[in-house]
Amino acid sequence: MERAEQHPTKTVEFVVPGMGSGHCAGIIRHTLGRHSGIQDIQTHIATHKVRITFEQTTISVDSLRQAIENAGYDVVGQSSEEHDREALSEDEDGESRHLAMTYCNMWIALVPATLIMALMVPHMFWQPVPGYLAIISLLAFPVVFLHGGAQTHRSAWRSLKNRTANMDVLISLGSLPPYFLGLLGFFTPMTSFTEMAATIMAFHLIGRYLEARAKGRASMAIRRLLTMGAKHAWVERPEGEVQIPVAQLVPGDIIIVRPGEKVASDGEIIDGQSHVDESLATGESLPVYKATGDPVIGATINKEGRLRVRVTRIGKESFLSQVIQLVEQAQSSRIPVQEFADRMTGRFVPLVVLISLASLTTWLLAGEALRPILYWGAEFLPWVNPEASTVVVALLAAIAVLVIACPCALGLATPTALMVGAGVGAENGILIRSGEAIQTFREVKTVLLDKTGTITEGKPHITKIHSLENTDEATILLLAASVEHASEHPLVKAIVEAARERDMNPLEVTDFQSVTGAGVKGTVEGKAILVGNQRIFAHQEIQIGEAATRVQADLETDGSTVMGLAVDGKVVGLIALRDTIKERSAMAIRAMKQNGLRVVMVTGDNKAAARAIAREVGIDEVQAGVLPEGKVDAVRMWQQRTGTRVAMVGDGINDAPALKQADVGIALGAGADVAIEAADVTLIRNDLTGVVEAMHLSKATFRKVVENLIWASSYNAAAIPIAAAGLLHPMIGVIAMVASSLSVIGNSLLLRRTARNFPRWQS
Repeated sequence: MERAEQHPTKTVEFVVPGMGSGHCAGIIRHTLGRHSGIQDIQTHIATHKVRITFEQTTISVDSLRQAIENAGYDVVGQSSEEHDREALSEDEDGESRHLAMTYCNMWIALVPATLIMALMVPHMFWQPVPGYLAIISLLAFPVVFLHGGAQTHRSAWRSLKNRTANMDVLISLGSLPPYFLGLLGFFTPMTSFTEMAATIMAFHLIGRYLEARAKGRASMAIRRLLTMGAKHAWVERPEGEVQIPVAQLVPGDIIIVRPGEKVASDGEIIDGQSHVDESLATGESLPVYKATGDPVIGATINKEGRLRVRVTRIGKESFLSQVIQLVEQAQSSRIPVQEFADRMTGRFVPLVVLISLASLTTWLLAGEALRPILYWGAEFLPWVNPEASTVVVALLAAIAVLVIACPCALGLATPTALMVGAGVGAENGILIRSGEAIQTFREVKTVLLDKTGTITEGKPHITKIHSLENTDEATILLLAASVEHASEHPLVKAIVEAARERDMNPLEVTDFQSVTGAGVKGTVEGKAILVGNQRIFAHQEIQIGEAATRVQADLETDGSTVMGLAVDGKVVGLIALRDTIKERSAMAIRAMKQNGLRVVMVTGDNKAAARAIAREVGIDEVQAGVLPEGKVDAVRMWQQRTGTRVAMVGDGINDAPALKQADVGIALGAGADVAIEAADVTLIRNDLTGVVEAMHLSKATFRKVVENLIWASSYNAAAIPIAAAGLLHPMIGVIAMVASSLSVIGNSLLLRRTARNFPRWQS
């Protein structure tokens, strides 16, 4: 704390379109980490953003920007932490300009390179083209040295000056030497390498454009979320309804939402009723009925009625902004298996340069001894020329190693899968906070479910009031509601609501006291009143009596929770309440068991009521009578008993400690308040089907990460030795390099099919 007071901090975000993989992000983090005063560095590959928290007195924003550029990456936009999300549209413009630039660079290189190829074929196979060397040298010059080529060499030089090595270093080393070697043909007869230089750079720039487009598709979820919100709102003002930009809304404004319009911001309906399309939040296609008093989420669509809505949240506090924040957090998180890729990519480029030099030296010193390899390869590889001079073979092998090696594919393996998986989840109401949760979820074997609000609706209603000691039902309800009306517990609310429906006004209470997990007590009209379960009566040493115990047992057989009412130390009545089981709970629990999960209910309710609910939904194991603080011990006990990963599903507020203790904490039915720090997974839809879908999604995402890592590692492990052996032409190598990165992105994009394979729930 003292350090924070002495050195005020600031946070800035830079948009770096060239940061397209974990390798690039690692270089930027390493470069920035050399500066003093840096407190935190976050790289968001999906959105191409670098978020830096630093001490203002030690370092400036300009020096941070310069450091990124010195690492070889252009910065196209920046924003400070004070800016709202609506102000970040210029970042999108910057990325659009970057995509347009890569498109332009591609064509500037592609046209001359195509002409070179058109001249090379007749020159090599039919008859020499007059002035061939001069023509292709002129055509290759803009490809290698202008526009995209110049940017590549500039990035490589800045990277080397900064003692780092990005992918552009390999491309520069693969294109500059061949071009200058080709110029030697003006002075001495030798094989031309100019065509190779132009082709390598051209295919590199084509790959840059295709990767930019493909990564744009992979991060489409964020872009869609950014554009989902309404741009303007109709607001009630003294002079009438006025249309203003959404950015000018403040909490308390009354907005008008007509049929077919988007709700401008999070709020509460104060007049009107309608069906609202909340598919962006929950993934549910069916509109939800809303009326006065119901909350609405910004960017959802009003289907038919006219609504008056009081704004409750704006800007970064709104549902949409929180979702974007969680998706960005998931997309930029690091998965444990990624450590392997990070270790490899961190040393990759220097290693490739060493292998290239070793290949060049080996062929120059022992070319004739290695020539049988060329004769063997020529039998099935048409580009291998076993009669080429040793110098030519050595140069081809060295250049091929440089251009075939692709740290980008390895660096893209994890983040592209995470960004697509997180996007698919967001579109279906599943917000996975971290990559670690994705890896851990697949190992979960036991799922602990809270009962109230998770398996059930969390809206109990009174099923019976049983009178003892000749006390009438109205008196029992009035006394219970009087003591309970200040509490927030769902069971209490049901009692208070029942009294309100009968037009009963709560009586004044003194000496009020709440006993956690047991009940409440207070004094009403001079009488000591207790309302709660058996624990509060045992605590006060009040005997329930055999008759009341038999009645309680009967009431609990159907799953009701029984609350007792005691007046001056004597139990005078029992109130039975029952929660409604959610429509899809049984189906979801059945699906969990079919997927090999052990399902356990953990609840503070009594055993009889808990087991009745468990029977209805198909749960075999129940832990009842567990206090809120005891749920942490329950999670720990199941972790020790099973020796496997345990997931906990709860409401994300009362169950927060247990969610934190679990290997995977799942907050269910978060609604508009999705910023639940304790949960690894937040489910917007308020039923257990989201748990099954989140499990499917996490397994599919992790599977794609592993597939990508295997492919990228295998590609490099196989391609580099083949290139070093002289069996791979550099022009074929650069095509393979581009194809490798695109294949990783394409494989990740296949995750979008995952949502189609979610179980089809029958209502």
